[in-house]
Amino acid sequence: MRDQKVAIITAASRGMGAAITRRLHREGFRISAMSRSEGVMDLAEEINGLGHIGSVTDPDALQELVGGTLDAYGRIDALVCNTGHPPKGDLLDISDESWREGMDLVLLNVVRMARLVTPVMEKQGVGAIVAISTFGAVEPSLAFPVSSSLRAALGAFAKLFSERYAGSGIRMNCVLPGFIETYEVDTEIREKIPMGRPGLTEEVAGAVAFLLSEDAGYLTGQSLRVDGGITRST
Repeated sequence: MRDQKVAIITAASRGMGAAITRRLHREGFRISAMSRSEGVMDLAEEINGLGHIGSVTDPDALQELVGGTLDAYGRIDALVCNTGHPPKGDLLDISDESWREGMDLVLLNVVRMARLVTPVMEKQGVGAIVAISTFGAVEPSLAFPVSSSLRAALGAFAKLFSERYAGSGIRMNCVLPGFIETYEVDTEIREKIPMGRPGLTEEVAGAVAFLLSEDAGYLTGQSLRVDGGITRST
């Protein structure tokens, strides 16, 4: 059992987080899942994993998540940093407090988790991290100014992390979902999506599972768009 791979997933209780959790469980990972919602405990029971209640913006909760995972399983092979959505608003009406809240939620949670799991992965000589971002990181939208700005920074951090730790066998990539089925997609938005539909949470989960697999062993520092073709940039 100590040789079985272990994955940590945050914001895991519903939507993409829950789909990723279930997919990695099917892929053979032992799971340690965290969410602010008590529903994460039901999900953990369903997959015979560990459940933790806490916020990705709370450094103490992240420390407890990683420590509890190591206590139970003795290793960490994969980390999926999923979060909720940062504040929205008209560009210059967004307060400093909301920008700081977004920084904690979108960027610093990944930085903090990387600090915690990287020494573990270095000792193992292998590890993979996936940060769930958004297509706005490559094509910023005024509808999501905080998310677009800070997730672009997240992509830069993943590049820097990859440059620093690829030689240690640790990879970091980002997944950039488009409009996903868990949020209402109106006709106007649907018509902008070349595939003509929102994405499925299972499709995002499949991309994450690939990036964590040995098949993606030479992929690091990349931003994989799972967006139905909605982004136009090359």
